[in-house]
Amino acid sequence: MKPIVGVMPLWDDEKESIWMLPGYIDGIHHAGGIPIILPFSTDETEIKRLAGLCDGFLFTGGHDVSPKLYNEEPLDGLVSCCEVRDRMEMVYLNEAISANKPVLGICRGIQFINAALGGTLYQDLPLQHSSDIEHHQSPPYDIPVHEVAIVKDSPLYQCLKTGRLFVNSYHHQAVKTLAESLKVMAEAPDGTIEAVYMPGHCFLWAVQWHPEFSWRTDEHSRKIFKDFIKHCF
Repeated sequence: MKPIVGVMPLWDDEKESIWMLPGYIDGIHHAGGIPIILPFSTDETEIKRLAGLCDGFLFTGGHDVSPKLYNEEPLDGLVSCCEVRDRMEMVYLNEAISANKPVLGICRGIQFINAALGGTLYQDLPLQHSSDIEHHQSPPYDIPVHEVAIVKDSPLYQCLKTGRLFVNSYHHQAVKTLAESLKVMAEAPDGTIEAVYMPGHCFLWAVQWHPEFSWRTDEHSRKIFKDFIKHCF
């Protein structure tokens, strides 16, 4: 039977509604999973029951992670948070880790996972970590804009069989101090952490780039989705 993957919902402040980019759903489908968009909730009993129905979890992009999660005050006018989502995803992440269920984080996903596990973030890269590297590209979003170096003894290297990868990029926050339970899998030339994993967990990966935009045209993006789904069986 195909595994069920719980997909974290995106939130539209203006419309006060959840929404979803098709690339997350289609990428999971193509890799052999059944995606379900999880409802917005802060009811822990409800979340834990839903988590029990899922074989894996995709932590998607979207709002900035609240700096309160890593004990900082938000930079005025530069950070847009959804604290309800932060609280909800904290429960899902804890459930996934305690049950040793696979997790894939994308963009906000790597940021949230790092902050939730005790790391910190750059609240705004242009202000706090200026660089010539393009981290916030314009459309189309499936075009690679910078290179990353992949750590050779990492699971990502084992999956992709390459030490260099050209990736798309659309973010203004990033990992600053890495959580103690995570290890780096890839970095940009300016030192920005681009991929991490949790040793000892069946599969807990997170990437800063966007395979949901590029999986149709990029074999490496498809491999990331497929390796994730393979561990969900």
